[in-house]
Amino acid sequence: MRFLNPKTDFAFKKIFGSIESPDILVSFLNAILALHPPHQITDVQIMDPYLAPKIKGMKDTYLDVRVKDQSERNYIIEMQVLNVAGFEKRVLYNACKTFAGQIQQGEPYYLLTNVVAVTITDFVMFEELGNPTNRFMLRSTECTDVCLDDLELVFAELPKFTKGEGHLENQVDKWFYFLKHAGVLQAIPKALADEPAILKAFAIANKAALTPEELEDQERRELFIQDQRGALIFAEQRGEQKGIEKGIEIGELRGIFTGKAGTLLRLIQRRFGQPPAWVHDRLADAGLETLDTWTDHILDAATLEDVFKPMDDSQDV
Repeated sequence: MRFLNPKTDFAFKKIFGSIESPDILVSFLNAILALHPPHQITDVQIMDPYLAPKIKGMKDTYLDVRVKDQSERNYIIEMQVLNVAGFEKRVLYNACKTFAGQIQQGEPYYLLTNVVAVTITDFVMFEELGNPTNRFMLRSTECTDVCLDDLELVFAELPKFTKGEGHLENQVDKWFYFLKHAGVLQAIPKALADEPAILKAFAIANKAALTPEELEDQERRELFIQDQRGALIFAEQRGEQKGIEKGIEIGELRGIFTGKAGTLLRLIQRRFGQPPAWVHDRLADAGLETLDTWTDHILDAATLEDVFKPMDDSQDV
């Protein structure tokens, strides 16, 4: 079997935004928001009228979802693959627009319900924060226990999730693993087979169910994303290499990156055996300085995870 890559706009909307998806969304939102009875979501209504549109002409990558639990609240789910300029402001703008758009002019403000914006990124947004999931609300600077929870931003950063299949501990781990790896899997992992919603997500993502036109559009979109991500990576690496002459060709820089990454990969294979898929993801997203740091780590690393620990953790106090 071959599955769609959930990290593309087409696949994400097809899996989470179709008429077949309410139970998938319920499971995902309860997991990512760490909701437990009696506050768990029981029903969702997808407000986006375009559901799972074709890639051609599609510019937006978010879904508006109305959630039903003890009270009605609005959630925005946004999947963003490339880190574009002003991304954080766009997330905040969408959330504020949804909050304000609940009432018309002249209607009472008490009709407003909470809005939670859930944003999934395939890039690191907050270098200083180690957890894959981070939540933000308006809090008092004098006492952080006092907060306004009417507007909440939740960010799920896929590159920070590094657990292998054998170390998935809970439902949110399983959803992270699905989002990050489904596009390269050829079978459903046993660790995910006990989650009905994730099994259904795999069924929708099965490429065998696509028309030839949909499959061609999806593959074209994946190539576009890879090209754009590569351009961003090499542009970032140029910034890191200030000592390199301004006229250096991208091909030379690519050779430096490939050489360092290849050396580190060979060392990992010698120390820890065949690396899992998440290792390749980390290497692809790394800069040159980071690759050097990880190469230094491997000399003393007791486990594969130790190789990729944050730089500060590797220094003696």
